[in-house]
Amino acid sequence: MRAKGPLSHTALHMILLGGSFLFLFPLFWMLSTSLKPIEETMLTPPQWIPSALHFDNYLKAVTHGSEILGYIPFLEYGKNTLLLCALGVVGTVISNALIAYGFARLRWPGRNIFFGITLATMMIPFPVLMVPMFVLFRELGWVGTFRPLWIPAWFGSAFNIFLLRQFFLTIPRELSDAAVVDGCSEFQVFRHVILPLSRPALSVVALFYFLFTWNDFLGPLIYLTDQRMFTLSLGLQFYQSQHGGTEWHLLMAAATIVVLPIIVLFFFTQRTFIQGIALTGMKG
Repeated sequence: MRAKGPLSHTALHMILLGGSFLFLFPLFWMLSTSLKPIEETMLTPPQWIPSALHFDNYLKAVTHGSEILGYIPFLEYGKNTLLLCALGVVGTVISNALIAYGFARLRWPGRNIFFGITLATMMIPFPVLMVPMFVLFRELGWVGTFRPLWIPAWFGSAFNIFLLRQFFLTIPRELSDAAVVDGCSEFQVFRHVILPLSRPALSVVALFYFLFTWNDFLGPLIYLTDQRMFTLSLGLQFYQSQHGGTEWHLLMAAATIVVLPIIVLFFFTQRTFIQGIALTGMKG
């Protein structure tokens, strides 16, 4: 039922605005704590606004780490995370696009059956696969390296395959037929016709995987053993002491730095992201 009249629209906007403030509150608290001196972080009742803005907390968090726990190689963690994101994004875009093209544009026996089996794998929870995958990677000698965190991205995933397949189905087949008449091979059709028209959907897949890798905590926790190879999400735990005395202002400053690239990335890619989602799934 549509809201009618300016009053209804105003009420709807006020509700949405209130909801946005509710969801932004943790972000505000994290930012506020990151700018406080340590003695103001645990006051009761809480002090919402710092008495003075300590921007040097960010410099300490990045270059010095915790005075209690010692030096934390934050920049090294950032480099490791970006490396995993880059390798994984390239792999997930290439592999999922190729597989989705086979399901969407090629005719072969059992295509729909295999596509259904692929979708069925989405119902398998990760804890079921966690132990067998760890045993497999251990036998390959990959535990303690980055390989278990980015090589699986080169073998496709059910959700991304489904997303790209639905988008490929919206591209008129006449374009592919015209390219074949002009002498293009199947791969050339995929490379020069399908991929350029699928940039919004490919951007969505790349963005999803980048966000997953950037925020992934369980994967690095399972497979990485050398502290110098840790990622940002795993490295944040070093700012929190297990025996008390956590320097919350540095922890919140480091967490803000980790969250900031995601926010900036979303603002710069939201138009492409919304376009890719809106154009996907319009044809079955």
